[in-house]
This record gives sequence, C-alpha cells and structure tokens, in this order.
Amino acid sequence: MSEIEPELTEAEVSEQKAVRLAKRDRLNELGIGAYPVGVPVTDTILGVRDRFNHLDIDEASGENAAVAGRVVFLRNTGKLCFATLQAGDGSRIQAMISLAVVGEDSLALWKELVDLGDHLFVSGEVISSRRGELSIMAAEWQIASKAILPLPNLHSELSDESRVRLRYLDLIVREQARYVVRARAAVNASLRQTFSAHNYLEVETPMLQTIHGGAAARPFATHSNAFDTELFLRIAPELFLKRAVVGGIDRVFEINRNFRNEGADSTHSPEFAMLEAYQAYGDYLQMADLTQEMIQNAAVAVAGSTTVTWADGSDFDLGGEWDRIDMYGSLSAAAGVDITVETTVEELLALAATVGVEVHLPTHGKLVEELWEHFVKDSLVRPTFVMDFPVDTSPLVRQHRTKPGVVEKWDLYIRGFELATAYSELVDPVVQRERFVEQALLATKGDVEAMRLDEDFLRALEHGMPPTGGMGMGIDRLLMAITGLGIRETILFPLVK
Repeated sequence: MSEIEPELTEAEVSEQKAVRLAKRDRLNELGIGAYPVGVPVTDTILGVRDRFNHLDIDEASGENAAVAGRVVFLRNTGKLCFATLQAGDGSRIQAMISLAVVGEDSLALWKELVDLGDHLFVSGEVISSRRGELSIMAAEWQIASKAILPLPNLHSELSDESRVRLRYLDLIVREQARYVVRARAAVNASLRQTFSAHNYLEVETPMLQTIHGGAAARPFATHSNAFDTELFLRIAPELFLKRAVVGGIDRVFEINRNFRNEGADSTHSPEFAMLEAYQAYGDYLQMADLTQEMIQNAAVAVAGSTTVTWADGSDFDLGGEWDRIDMYGSLSAAAGVDITVETTVEELLALAATVGVEVHLPTHGKLVEELWEHFVKDSLVRPTFVMDFPVDTSPLVRQHRTKPGVVEKWDLYIRGFELATAYSELVDPVVQRERFVEQALLATKGDVEAMRLDEDFLRALEHGMPPTGGMGMGIDRLLMAITGLGIRETILFPLVK
C-alpha cells in the first residue's frame, strides 16, 4: 500500500470504514485495545530527528527511542514492513517492522491491523536505513488510536471548501495550515509581550451585553432566560474598556472575540478576534506609534524579520516608518476635485453618482468615506495611516485639536484592507450624549448599524475619564497581512454554512 490513496468514492469510503471497524473489533477481542488510555512515549519525533541527524547511511545509533505519530505511509513486504509516522507539528520518522526483531506473530498482526491514518506507537533502536532514512527499528509497536475513516490524498490539494469545513484534515495533510496556527500563536504572544513592555494590563470584558456599542455594526441578538431580557453578542469591547480607564486602569487591553451580524467575504467574518487597547494621557498619534511597533514585532516573531513572505511566495516589507496621509487631502488628489469639510451633501452625491457609488442614508461623512474607499483604498499596499475623519461617522472620537469639522481618528490600511483604527477618545460626557442622540436619530431612520444611547457608560464618563488614546485591530486581519492569506485561512475554525 502506498502513501495516502487516491480520492475515494462514498461507496469506497463506506467499504473501508466497514473493514476498519472490523479491525477495531479484532483489536478489542485480542485484548490489545483499539484506543488504549496511553502508550509509553519517551521522545518526540522532532527530538529524535534533531538528536540523531548525524547518522550516516546504514548506521545504527545503539540507542533506543519510543515515539508515536500518525501513519501517513505504509508499505508491507514479506519480512520487512515500513511506515512513516507524522507528529502534529508535521515532523516525520520511518518505522521499520522486521520479522527478525518482532517475531512472526507480531509481524502478522501488523499486516492485519495497521492502516493509513492510525496513530501508532513504536519503540526500538534509532538507525539510518540503507537509503539514509532516519528510522526506528521497532522492537515493540502498538496502535494508539484506530482510524475508522481513511485520510485524503496527501499528494493532491483539498478544495478550499474542504480545507475550511474539515480543518482537522487540513492540519494533517498541509504544512501551511499548521504554519498558520503556529504563526497566530506567535503573533498573540508577541502582542502581549509588547503591551507588557509598555505596562499595559490585560483584562476581559463581557461578551453578552444589554446594550451593544463601541462600533457601527449590526449585532447578533439573543434572549436570557435567567434575566428575561434581550442580550447582544458584543460588537466591540470599547465601552467596557473605557469604564476600566475611568476606574483607574490607565493602560488596558483585551484580545478576544467580537460578533457582527454582517456579510462574510475575504476580509470579513461574523465572528472574529479583536485587539483593543486604551492609554490614559495618550492620543491617536501615540497609538499609531504603538501599533506600528506591535505589528513589526509580530512580524519578527513569525518571520524573523519585518519582511514577511506571503503564501504566494512574494515578500512584503512591514519595516520602516509608515506613511500618514490625510483622508480629505488624499480623496481630493485621487478624485481631481477639492473636497473639504465644507463640501455639501449635494455636491458629494453628484460626484458619487458619476462614479457609481451608492450610499444608504447619505450624510457628509458617509459619502466622504465611501468616495475615499472608491478612489483611494485599493491603492494602499504599503502600510499607511489614513488620518482625520469626518465628525458624523465617528461618534466616540474627539474633535481635532486644530482642524474644524474632523476628528482625531486614523485607520491603518495594508494591502488595500483596513487592519486597525485608533482615536483620541471623546471623554466629554455632554458631547458624548449629543453624539449618542444623533446616532439614535439615525437608528429611527433605519440605520441598523447606529449606536444606542448607553446611560451607564455616560454615567461612567460623568465621573471623569482622563485624556485617552484608544486603538482596535483585527487579529485575523493581522495574520492576513503577515501571511498573505484570506481571512478564512487565518481563522482555525471559521463559521461556514
């Protein structure tokens, strides 16, 4: 039998399953067990490879090792059988089962009971085969877990849909899938290290909320039987993290899940991982510096450099100082028309009509942002901070200190998609109430993404919140920027229909 058979039909899978179930029963009848509680592993496959990589062809080490892994190659001959065992990290080693070492009965059971996909334990001397393959000449072997279903073909790609729906198989057969999991872990660890170096504290805030807020998005709604009330899966942790700042946690961050009842595409998922951070006595300029540092540190943690290699093999440079451009200025330059905070809704609607941009419930700010996305967004490949947004689309942001009609907010774009955003936070409770009321009016006009008035949050602000800089960044999108993959590839188990 060769390495992972060709794709099987449903009938063939059903037939294999029946055969393997019979082998499971046979293992149990023999008292061996198809699913033992444990096996006496003393070494990892990667550790054995590192320790004995010096062996020459056809050389015996004189030392024993005991490892376990999944069978991904199997070849049974007369007196000598071969299997390749793969660990969870993708490292492999060959197991050799010889009649001369294990005896006739053990060899016969091997040929009868072992299949591709089984988890297998082997113990014996570490050798290099006549072909130079690092191997374990098994003195003892045992099935650690019997696979009832066959594996997919290791030599042909799983379809995109199969990779997402059957991620466990994707992890078995594809190195890149395993790489993304390791990269994500390295990114999260790096983010926490950077925050720790800047004296931030990590906290957790509610995912079930009585009032959704902190972003413009449609929420998921549910009902609490215990409290007999409507609850929402959070769209952002912002308002609770700001409560923490009011309470005296001057530097605070959270990495956790957000939920938005919106579309799904190559950059959006209804459930996604989000980082938010707030720094008392900071502003959006300091948050830009911190965000650049965090992302560059994360790239180094994954790739060893601020130049990362994407899935398509191209290199992408995240190093250096990133550009900072003005939203209105960059829009005017790209559209060939002078657009300012004084430009009327009618003028903006006329421009939108000429380029085919449609805006639901158009306001000055929404039109400016939609036109900016049309004219400018896709041109931003290098990391770029887009600075100073319209007031009416940013209800939680402070007015710009020197530019009337805009707020101190930036969005960070990489590869044409938004990766992060930051504000000089609005801390005036009177103005914040006015902004919430404006949002409530939009909601009455049919804006499903408008924020609700949150009296408890306003009460917290009325106790005094210091000047604060805040930022938010999608973890899944950060992985996209580092790996060059789409969002469904960076999420281990994405939501699918």
